[in-house]
Amino acid sequence: MSSSRRPRTLRAKLVTGQALLLALLLTAIGLIAVVALREYLMRDLDRQVSTYLGPPSMKRLGPGLVRIDSNPDGSVDAVYATPPPDRDIQRLSADQIDALKAVLTDTSGHARTITVPGLGDYRVAADPHSIVGLPVKRVTDVLWQMSLLMVALAIAGVCAAILVGRQIVRRMLRPLDDMAATATRVAEIPLHEGEVALAERVQDTDPDTEVGKVGLALNHMLGHVDDALKARHASETRVRQFVADASHELRTPLAAIRGYAELTRRTDEELPDTVRHAMGRVESEAKRMTSLVEDLLLLARIDAGRPLESRPVDLSRLVIDVVGDARIAGRDHNWKLELPEEPVTVRGDVQRLHQVLGNLLSNARTHTPPGTTVVTGVNVHNGHVELTVTDDGPGIPDSLEVFERFARGDSSRSRAAGSTGLGLSIVSAVVSAHGGSVAVDSEPGRTRFTVRLGRTSA
Repeated sequence: MSSSRRPRTLRAKLVTGQALLLALLLTAIGLIAVVALREYLMRDLDRQVSTYLGPPSMKRLGPGLVRIDSNPDGSVDAVYATPPPDRDIQRLSADQIDALKAVLTDTSGHARTITVPGLGDYRVAADPHSIVGLPVKRVTDVLWQMSLLMVALAIAGVCAAILVGRQIVRRMLRPLDDMAATATRVAEIPLHEGEVALAERVQDTDPDTEVGKVGLALNHMLGHVDDALKARHASETRVRQFVADASHELRTPLAAIRGYAELTRRTDEELPDTVRHAMGRVESEAKRMTSLVEDLLLLARIDAGRPLESRPVDLSRLVIDVVGDARIAGRDHNWKLELPEEPVTVRGDVQRLHQVLGNLLSNARTHTPPGTTVVTGVNVHNGHVELTVTDDGPGIPDSLEVFERFARGDSSRSRAAGSTGLGLSIVSAVVSAHGGSVAVDSEPGRTRFTVRLGRTSA
């Protein structure tokens, strides 16, 4: 049996096994019954043969009987009584007589099976006066009828067992179906982030049954998972609150540092070159830290579920503006646009969408060598807007999860100073907050980021 034809479900295996077991049992019973019936019918046939034995004066004939008698005058009568409806008496041929005389080696009256030419198998017995035989066909006919009847009954029994067994097995396995349904519902719950209410439980938890033990164990496991999810959510909440608080508190001192650094740079007093250089570095690093704090604060707000603005945004105009800014910031790259003839409008927060595209273009500029071509395109497909940024740079390593926070590329994509590793994670968070999705497809010589957003009328 090929693997494709084997029963796969537990229900099918149980019903199939039950049917096979019943078929084997009925086959064994049928064989024993047929053998026992044959022994009984053969003994009865032998008894009938013995009743026909005797001297010629007691000569009797029955349907299908063959008989050879030795007369007192030395003659021999060899006859065959045809069965109904003919009921005729025929003389036996010489070959038939010779076959019957083989029984003369035993004249004790015990019957033997002999094949008589033209007549078939006979049960034959002999005594000193005669040879008598009855056809075995009457026994084989009964056995065939009995066998056919038992086969028909076995088939009917197996079919009935399958039908009834399916219902019984379905009822017995219903708790397992409920467990599978519960596990499926749990699998469909997004467990990877946010607060998760894992209230699904199995109803059958009887510890005295095998299925109940499985249900009880599954409920314990779900309880542990629920506790772990609550602990994770509480920890994430504390971390997000800490990041939000720390970012908020750092904005003021960073603004003061930048202000004093700028004030020192703008003073009329002549400062030593080393001091001026040091203050320039302080101002530069303060700007970088301020940018990092703003990014962390934005992520914390999005993680907390704070809604973004939602209004029509001319995406075509936004792309033109952001690509223009990128062209100024990265003159050593080739910047191209692929826009539809008609303006494309989406609903969202214009500042955050501006940040999304700005981060994608900054990522392309920062992690690709000079001379790289970066193409920004907008397409409308199946009611959705696709914003794409494609470059012909060296590509992204397969092992790098670019949308993870603080993810950085390795040496295959050049790392410019000042990269925080938050740019693409902000892209993912902002796009998700807009109900969209972002994906990346990268190979050496081609990297494409695709942002999908819902479209709205202008």
